[in-house]
Amino acid sequence: MVISIRDLANRYKFWKNADRIGADIPTTHWKLYFNSTMRNLCLKKFKFFGENSEFRPYAYAVTCSKISIGNNVTIRPGTFLLADPLGDGGEIIIEDKVLVGSSVHFYTNNHEFSDISKPIFDQGHQKSSKSKSIILRKGCWIGAGAIILPGVEIGENSIIGAGTIVTKSVPINSLVVGNPGRVIRNLSTT
Repeated sequence: MVISIRDLANRYKFWKNADRIGADIPTTHWKLYFNSTMRNLCLKKFKFFGENSEFRPYAYAVTCSKISIGNNVTIRPGTFLLADPLGDGGEIIIEDKVLVGSSVHFYTNNHEFSDISKPIFDQGHQKSSKSKSIILRKGCWIGAGAIILPGVEIGENSIIGAGTIVTKSVPINSLVVGNPGRVIRNLSTT
């Protein structure tokens, strides 16, 4: 197999200009292995990237310009953040001191599926009016493998159990588990 100069040039141009971070962008992925280069990359790409925060190798962010990561936050390997690439809505906001486990997925938008005469593949993504922001409030903890869906706000100091699928907003000081996620305990009561 021979790679043409044109293909190589197009791929390099995409890598250079993409509003994303991840292992699929090899020209910048190596930067995630070193604190100084990781920080410079994240400050350049994200809407906001706080002090003492880390974005680890093999984590992915799509539409970085709509993702804000607060102070003292670590985005671990396997985590996937998808902000809406199409319009004004669908941001991801992670406040200070939020714990995010490995392989957590965040989706602010979904595929269109309203026309049953067409394969979903051919319908594209939903219009931006359907995309909704995700907000993780200060001090919450998202367990490994959780999935956070469009429009969800996780309250301060709440815990989302490993593998939980969060379809609705979560009040402060709540413990949420399951599929779909449900509050099983208020953490402020003993």
